[in-house]
Amino acid sequence: MTGMAIELQHEPTVVEREEQPYVGITAPITMDTFDAVADRLPELFAFLGERGVVPAAAPFFRYWTIDMERELVVEAGVPVATSSEGTGDVQPGVLPAGRYATVTHRGHPDVLVDVTAALLDWATANGLEFDMSPSPEGDRWASRLELLLTNPADVPDMNDWVTQLCFKLR
Repeated sequence: MTGMAIELQHEPTVVEREEQPYVGITAPITMDTFDAVADRLPELFAFLGERGVVPAAAPFFRYWTIDMERELVVEAGVPVATSSEGTGDVQPGVLPAGRYATVTHRGHPDVLVDVTAALLDWATANGLEFDMSPSPEGDRWASRLELLLTNPADVPDMNDWVTQLCFKLR
């Protein structure tokens, strides 16, 4: 995390997303323990592989509740073509359809906090309102996604990773 203003590589846009079934693992974390949820993606792929299910799209991190000072509730997820059963920590869900503010970034994931801030500023400047509400536990989001468009096994240089941010609008 750099804490500096960042110039976005691409202009943000508003897109319509369809409802998307997925399987995921949710965990409460802090910014320092983010790997606790990120490291569970292989578990999701193994779950799907054991059932012969091919992912329908890129894996993602979904931020449910955000309090940067204390705790975040984040889910690692993998989209599937149709609803799925869950077991243990792996549970099914559905990403909501609707309008999303989105931007794509190529670069190290450490700057995604700054990319997020730039997307939030762009949305505010364009009169867009996110589907979120404050709570004592932190900001609760209807759907705040980081889509992981790069497979680390194929692209080991993290500076070449591509991530798309998609935040649901009201």
